[in-house]
Amino acid sequence: MGPGLVMVAGIIGIFMLGFIFFITRHKERMSMIDKGVDASIFINKSSPISPTLKFGMLLVGLAIGILIGDYLHFLGMFKGTAFLSMAFLFGGLSLIANFIIERKLKEKEKQD
Repeated sequence: MGPGLVMVAGIIGIFMLGFIFFITRHKERMSMIDKGVDASIFINKSSPISPTLKFGMLLVGLAIGILIGDYLHFLGMFKGTAFLSMAFLFGGLSLIANFIIERKLKEKEKQD
């Protein structure tokens, strides 16, 4: 009963945090609109890149890291160290690559 209860409490806690976040954000936005603030400030125009590129690159990097971690485990490295280190390494490298791609696209957009 103990682990199940903790898991249910954790799920309820995460749900409540999300619920409170969205309710508070909605109330804040409604009060700003009531005061006459332009609603266009809620639209994010700074990123021309879809977030799916970032998540896609991260997941591909993690998959490559897991594959290389499996290979390192096959060569004799401790399983936990091999998988975690390679997943974090390649996941981080994919995020760095995404940042470079986004920066180049923003520079290209400013030139046009």
